[in-house]
Amino acid sequence: MQAAKGERIVAVFEAAKGILVLLVGFGLLAVVHQDVQSVAEELVHTLHLNPAKHYPRIFLEAADRYSDVRLWMLAALALGYASLRMAEAWGLWSGRRWAEWFAVASGAIYIAPEIYALWHRVSWVRVGALLVNIGIVAYIGWALWRRRRDRAPRRVT
Repeated sequence: MQAAKGERIVAVFEAAKGILVLLVGFGLLAVVHQDVQSVAEELVHTLHLNPAKHYPRIFLEAADRYSDVRLWMLAALALGYASLRMAEAWGLWSGRRWAEWFAVASGAIYIAPEIYALWHRVSWVRVGALLVNIGIVAYIGWALWRRRRDRAPRRVT
């Protein structure tokens, strides 16, 4: 069965997330066996960020604590996550029902933490992420419901 246009849009979005996380994983592997702290400081300097500000400071402190083993572990987790996103994207693009169920389940998992994050601090990025996620879960859930309804036998009264 061929996927609907909306499912293909969601598939492209999921593939983009997978590719982004895969690139981050490759970036982590690029700094294995290097002084991670100096690479982080150079990145903060290159991006013209103030190292005394909240997020750059958290980034620099985190870089100071990472060892090669942790970087390999994070890169492996990134590969696993990217693989799941790419499999989901392929399944949605191909109109596979398992991918629709997976999209609903994996999207719904993030809704509660996103609401919790909004509860503590509202930002446009958080609101946008929540709305996109709810939209994806609602659309794919609606597609599943519609498919089930269309397959149900009709009662003759």
